[in-house]
Amino acid sequence: MYEAQRALASPVRNPRLAVVTGRLLGAAFIVCFGTGLYSHFLQEPLPWMRFPTRPASLYQITQGTHIVAGIACFPLLLAKLYIVFPDLFQWPPVKSFLHLLERASIALFVGASLVQITIGLINTYQWYPWPFPFREVHYALGWVLVGLLVLHIGIKLPIITRFWNGRAAAEHEATDAASDVESPADVEAVRLWGSGRPSGVTGRLIAWIDATPSFVSETKTVSETTTVSRRGFLTTVGIACAAVVGLTAGQTFAPLDAVNVFGPRKKGVGPQGLPVNRTAEEAKVTASAVAAGWVLTLAAGGVERSFSRAELEALPQTEVELPIACVEGWSQLALWRGVRLSELADLVGADTGASFRLISLEERGSFKKTEMGPEYVRDPLTLVALELNGETLDLQHGYPARMIAPGRPGVLQTKWLSRIEAITA
Repeated sequence: MYEAQRALASPVRNPRLAVVTGRLLGAAFIVCFGTGLYSHFLQEPLPWMRFPTRPASLYQITQGTHIVAGIACFPLLLAKLYIVFPDLFQWPPVKSFLHLLERASIALFVGASLVQITIGLINTYQWYPWPFPFREVHYALGWVLVGLLVLHIGIKLPIITRFWNGRAAAEHEATDAASDVESPADVEAVRLWGSGRPSGVTGRLIAWIDATPSFVSETKTVSETTTVSRRGFLTTVGIACAAVVGLTAGQTFAPLDAVNVFGPRKKGVGPQGLPVNRTAEEAKVTASAVAAGWVLTLAAGGVERSFSRAELEALPQTEVELPIACVEGWSQLALWRGVRLSELADLVGADTGASFRLISLEERGSFKKTEMGPEYVRDPLTLVALELNGETLDLQHGYPARMIAPGRPGVLQTKWLSRIEAITA
């Protein structure tokens, strides 16, 4: 085990870099968890929950950030594993029962992290090669990971505290060095190093050079190699993060669209210049959506009214610019035209605080029925959309009518509407 650790020794495999990388990885996990919770409760709100509708691009920002942070976890997690890899070969492998629990919790944390970010990435391509429901497992695993992250931080808190910043780490190194030295030159090296010289490994070696001139050439070589190696490692990790994020984030953030190489969706590609997630063929609405007898029925408090598409077109029309922002991370701004939902609600006498249930022509699916809180129902930007980008709504985008509202996930922007009804308590 000792020989293995020696063979794996590297200037970048030290507690300071482990803490630095861990900070970045922990931040990415927390961002993913927070934005993921927001997305989850938008789709499955608790009865008392109300959500902001401004800015209108809110979900575009939060979910885009969720995906970007999740992708950044790949190089950060691999970097952290590279740094701590020699610890796998420590001897004895288990020193006590608590040590066993520590190693087991870390193994579980690493395994769960790899599973979480991998299935999350695969989900962006809408590929599900597993037998379990993605959304439920991804949500549950998020809570597991947060618990394991808190446990890991608690276990490693002494090390994290010791090496949180470079100056503190340098002071601890100086103390350790002073406790080990035996010669006057050793003591003088530590004294010089603690008197304002550069901190960290470089500063320690400079102090050693001053105190022991006979080792100048050899020590300078080690110092230079150490500095370049660490910088090279951090530069590589930084470039890897920038690459995987920069070449994917264009599916959400328009300024990066030109370099969107890996994103599963490309802005401007699709019917009427807008990508499509679920097609009319997949939803099995190719016949019912174009049927001559289609009507949209609104119901509230025992009052029902049905509107043909022509009757909807005859009502006052409103034009809004809103993004379609999907849980897979892609989004695109579009121009919509239709009837305000609040005006339709007034036509059936719906209470101003009423939530609505939206029902699609889809034969089946998790989002055949969705619910919309009063904050969306009464927002002037919420439309029953009939047109997209100046043209009649394409069948793939929800013809004859679909919902569009500010700050909502794409899966809740119900396509192929057939019925809208107030929810009674």
